[in-house]
Amino acid sequence: MDLFEYMSEKTQRSEAPLASRMRPETLDEVVGQEHIIGKDRLLYRAIKADKLGSIIFYGPPGTGKTTLAKVIAHTTKADFEQINATVAGKKDMEEVITRAKANLGGYGRKTILFVDEIHRFNKAQQDYLLPYVEDGTVILIGATTENPYFEVNSALISRSRIFELHPLTSEDIRTLIQRALSDPVKGVGSFHAVIDADAEEFLSDAANGDARAALNAVELAVLTTDRAADGRIHITLAVAQECIQKRAVKYDKDGDNHYDTISAFIKSMRGSNPDAAVYYLARMLYAGEDIKFIARRIVICASEDVGNADPMAAVVATNAFLAIERVGMPEAKLILSQAAIYVACAPKSNACYRAITEATEAVEKYGNAPIPPYLQDAHYKGSTQLGRGMGYKYPHDYPGHWVEQQYLPDVLKNQKFYHYPDENDISGAEDKLKGI
Repeated sequence: MDLFEYMSEKTQRSEAPLASRMRPETLDEVVGQEHIIGKDRLLYRAIKADKLGSIIFYGPPGTGKTTLAKVIAHTTKADFEQINATVAGKKDMEEVITRAKANLGGYGRKTILFVDEIHRFNKAQQDYLLPYVEDGTVILIGATTENPYFEVNSALISRSRIFELHPLTSEDIRTLIQRALSDPVKGVGSFHAVIDADAEEFLSDAANGDARAALNAVELAVLTTDRAADGRIHITLAVAQECIQKRAVKYDKDGDNHYDTISAFIKSMRGSNPDAAVYYLARMLYAGEDIKFIARRIVICASEDVGNADPMAAVVATNAFLAIERVGMPEAKLILSQAAIYVACAPKSNACYRAITEATEAVEKYGNAPIPPYLQDAHYKGSTQLGRGMGYKYPHDYPGHWVEQQYLPDVLKNQKFYHYPDENDISGAEDKLKGI
């Protein structure tokens, strides 16, 4: 690197956005992701020992994928190369591989290749890397916001270890905000800015686990807010709302409002009111509620309150759950809306819920009541001598594929758990599909 390149790189670092400047350089500076970089975890030990194999970081934006790659770059003795799959082509990879071969052959030094947004590479581009990953010419670090099992070639997956990064917690975001405000070198500490408690709480929640979003908002607040009479820049709730472009909604994820809203959401679906259901869904999404938490409640409602009155409700709800995991926000709100409205409009029956509840009570009351011998397994050694399975009536040998036969234990032989609903028992919208 010549003098001009050095000065250019130095200027870029100083002029970079706050989120980029605040990237940690050591493992001890990393906030969050303890499940993969805690001090007793494999990745932590591998980075510390500089014995890293090919890995792929998978997680939402702002969770630290590039940050961990940069930490590795500052920790490893290997050469570190970085390319972004959104702009890099085969020629860029060929140049990296050429340098990697020279380093390995001439100096015995390995090369780590960090490919950001690796899911943007097409199959041919990913295939090009495969032999060099396999023979150790490069150690691959891929970063992706998409499920790698769908977006990355299976051959690369099989040669890499997948680490899933989770959205940062509100406490993690608070730590990063305070660190940025107090650091006079990489952060904005020289501006002598302070943030109100409610503004800090709002930003940490509104960021929805994305550190970059929170730090970008802090930087914008500091650079655009006039100093107060005390000479300090005060980041108030109003300033924070304006800078992250998201209005505060009273919604404590651990408090009464959280449970009140999800309760109203479920009861609106149960009560066949799609308007109220989608309204409470919107409130939760706006406040940053976990989409998986919402999806789980829709699936439960589909079985508990709709059941076999419309079995498709469970199918729609379950597939919505799978879809949001693959799509993510903001599009996931459309999928959740479709599922919630379907469940709300579906005819209702809680017969399945009552059946398993009453059956569980019977188990608690009678314990392991003896199973009729003809229903027991007739295939294990000695079963014939013990009379197991003898006298069983095979329903398909009878007209209509049904035959009178006792299936419950003697103590429960007359018990009814499931009550078949008729039209009068099923409540709900008269036309469940109208408007869907």
